[in-house]
Amino acid sequence: MNQSILEVRHLRTLVALRDSGSLVRAAQLLNLTQSALSHQIKLLEDRYGQPLFERKSVPPQFTAVGERLLALADGVLPQVEGAERDIARLVLGQGGQMRIAVECHTCFDWLMPAMDAFRTRWPEVELDIVSGFHADPVGLLHQGRADVAIVSEVDADEAGVDYHALFGFEIRALLANTHPLVAKPHLVAEDFADQTIITYPVPDDMLDLIRQVLEPAGVRPPRRTTELTVAMLQLVASGRGVAALPLWAVQSYLDRGYVTARPIAVGPGAKGLRGELHTACLPSLSSKPYLQDFVQVTRETSFVTLKGVELL
Repeated sequence: MNQSILEVRHLRTLVALRDSGSLVRAAQLLNLTQSALSHQIKLLEDRYGQPLFERKSVPPQFTAVGERLLALADGVLPQVEGAERDIARLVLGQGGQMRIAVECHTCFDWLMPAMDAFRTRWPEVELDIVSGFHADPVGLLHQGRADVAIVSEVDADEAGVDYHALFGFEIRALLANTHPLVAKPHLVAEDFADQTIITYPVPDDMLDLIRQVLEPAGVRPPRRTTELTVAMLQLVASGRGVAALPLWAVQSYLDRGYVTARPIAVGPGAKGLRGELHTACLPSLSSKPYLQDFVQVTRETSFVTLKGVELL
């Protein structure tokens, strides 16, 4: 029998294609160009003389050959990744602590699943969330009250802090289903001038809608605040105001027709409003294998499971 050309990267490519649902998203998940990913797949198809999946199906439907390779990947990759973690433990020691502080009210929608996945991989790492919402989570790092901060911006002037990119996401305006603005394909700053904006109780500079759209246009509508996302959506649905939230945070409500969402234009080019999330930590933690794995697990689980997410 001829020597196998299979490599771990080939198996990871097939798993990424299955989990992400398209070549474009799989390439982004693996941090590859689409042409490089396509080349890997063609190499395997030429080797076996059969296609691995149906090109016109979305999500891809794998052939018998593709399914067999996926079964191999599902058996081999966890063992490879487990061995790599074991080696890191042997070389760098076991255990550690990650106390996570967040400045994002909706972070728990994706953070909790990521933490659950991480715990199965690093059971000896003590993982916890610093209770409460924090307007300055990076400050907690310097005070020794947190080990990791989830932030929406990278502060280039913040000395002694390392940032690790997580993902970007689409932010949409949320309207009552009968709101007049539903008739518009997208909203601009002036559309908010006579509306009540329902937000979380945070400073203006922490709200992407205000910072990126309303403030540059000189639009200053009244605000009403609430701590809970579900309360915010209830106020929107009853016509008490409008809101702007990540698409992934409200997708289930949109699927049920509870409220209506519209894109928000940013600037003259009508680019859609987007936000970002990053992990911040002190340099001493950045080199720890478990921190690097936490970032990777969070990126992968969020990209695969959340609507409107792209990796940074």
